[in-house]
Amino acid sequence: MSERRACHVLGHSRSVHRYRSKRPVLDRDLAVRLHEIALAKPRRGYRYAWDQLRRQGAPVNLKRVHRLWKLSGLQVPKKTRKRRRITTPGENSTTRLAPTYRNHIWCYDFIFDATENGRPIKILPVLDEYTRECLALVAGRSLTSRHLVEVLDHLIEERGAPTFIRSDNGSEFTADRVKAHLSSVQSETRYVDPGAPWQNSYAESFNSRLRDEVLTQEMFYSVPEAQALLEIWRQEYNLNRGHSSLGYLSPSEFAASLEEHALRPLQTPNPHASVLT
Repeated sequence: MSERRACHVLGHSRSVHRYRSKRPVLDRDLAVRLHEIALAKPRRGYRYAWDQLRRQGAPVNLKRVHRLWKLSGLQVPKKTRKRRRITTPGENSTTRLAPTYRNHIWCYDFIFDATENGRPIKILPVLDEYTRECLALVAGRSLTSRHLVEVLDHLIEERGAPTFIRSDNGSEFTADRVKAHLSSVQSETRYVDPGAPWQNSYAESFNSRLRDEVLTQEMFYSVPEAQALLEIWRQEYNLNRGHSSLGYLSPSEFAASLEEHALRPLQTPNPHASVLT
């Protein structure tokens, strides 16, 4: 049967039947760019890809990126997580203090990895919970309370002291040396309950991203190499990674916006302006 006859029988317009959308060509170009982003950052999702395209000036919709991301099979496999025990009202629980300004609450924790020869590496991330900035990312074979004080002393000299600092009950964090140093700069400690790492959720979330995007992707041959790669990732995390909780601003952009707002002069009222009552 001819095309003309088939369209007549079906009541279908021949012009509609012959129409070829131009969108697939654009979608192919966009899919190539998404593959490039996924190849460079294999453990990040479509929201990160959309944010990177937006930063490059591409006016692309989030839903469109999500559709092409799924059609291209670029989804990051979901992790299976253990179910968390919910604290009942009768049990002891700590009310989590939420950050409300920059340098209000810092948090830190240790995360462990190993070099190629099997020797362990201990990594200390320090975060500002309000701006989401990674203030420090220090690697070493052994990090003691003395190293912890040195890192904190450098950050406090650079940024000022936090009001609170949150951590678990590890021996390095509860050491008298660390407590005395924090007390000298008038910073208070907030320790999570034993066996309740979710109370230090910012640190746990950051550690998960760090392990997913760096520690499981890179093979370290020495501590200096690990420190260099971690610092590169820290800079990229602070400068180029948009956070949905920050309106898809990077931590550095969000911190800069706070400084700009604080430095903006107040508008004084015009004494000659009329007031309507």
